[in-house]
Amino acid sequence: MMDASLGTRERLLSAAQAELIEGHGHLEMQAVARRAQVSVGLAYHHFGSKAGLIAAVVEGFYEQLDAAAFGGAKLSATDWADREKARIGAYVAFHYDHPFAPLVIGPLSRAPEVLDVETAFTGRQLAAGARMLEAAQRDGIVPGGIDPHLTIALMIGGVRQALIGALMSERRPDPARLTGDIWAFMAAALRLPAKPLSARPRATRRSRS
Repeated sequence: MMDASLGTRERLLSAAQAELIEGHGHLEMQAVARRAQVSVGLAYHHFGSKAGLIAAVVEGFYEQLDAAAFGGAKLSATDWADREKARIGAYVAFHYDHPFAPLVIGPLSRAPEVLDVETAFTGRQLAAGARMLEAAQRDGIVPGGIDPHLTIALMIGGVRQALIGALMSERRPDPARLTGDIWAFMAAALRLPAKPLSARPRATRRSRS
């Protein structure tokens, strides 16, 4: 049952996402309007076309992702490397938890209207990521010889492919392990120095009689 407290646009977006999930990437405007409990004319009034509605749903998905893992994320770690690893963890967790994620990075990613939205989001990621690496280079965290623009492009592409493989797998890998594997790849690409092992408790020697 659609939440009547939502505005018309929000109800249409929620209904469209549900229709896309149930239809494995396909929807009809009439079905969306019926689920949202509005006229189909209102659906066209707000979004212009089916393609416009799908693009708006995907834009909403990426806005949520940005809030969870990127521009709007509140990551508690203070150390640079720990914070970036936490960002990867938030990125993985968001995709694992969101029922729309397998469609966005899978079948829907080939639709022209979705590709435009995804290209814009990736462009923002690349620009922000390059600025982040440049700042880390100025702070002496990342070696200066690394090209930040090329490196962030390689990392974003690699992470996305790893995530596609995980989400499309019949048995998804443990998210914590996936996060660790992705971060190990990124740390190697950035040539970060290995952290010293935590001090381990020394085995107590048995007293000799």
